[in-house]
Amino acid sequence: MSLFGLFSSPTIPQVDAEQLRLRIKNEKPILLDVREVFEHKSQNIPGSTLIPLGELQRRMAELEKYRAKEIVVYCRSGGRSMSACKFLQAQGFNVVNLSGGILRW
Repeated sequence: MSLFGLFSSPTIPQVDAEQLRLRIKNEKPILLDVREVFEHKSQNIPGSTLIPLGELQRRMAELEKYRAKEIVVYCRSGGRSMSACKFLQAQGFNVVNLSGGILRW
């Protein structure tokens, strides 16, 4: 069983594509893509950081500098990003899931 499924947490905040576009323009949140490299290369939100979900636990040190900031997590449709959000929230990060993922972007 993956560690990502073991965390029970409060509700993860959601943001839709329109709301995220406004946040990017006004607030500059950290954007985290948890898809695979080939997915990120084919389409991504400009300025996003890629850390595939399977590498997230091992690469946590890369996110430490963003601990005090809002991190908007996305994937293809919202499932992997929700798992990543639960994990990151349990580690004390301020996370928001992009509802519908890159498909809705």
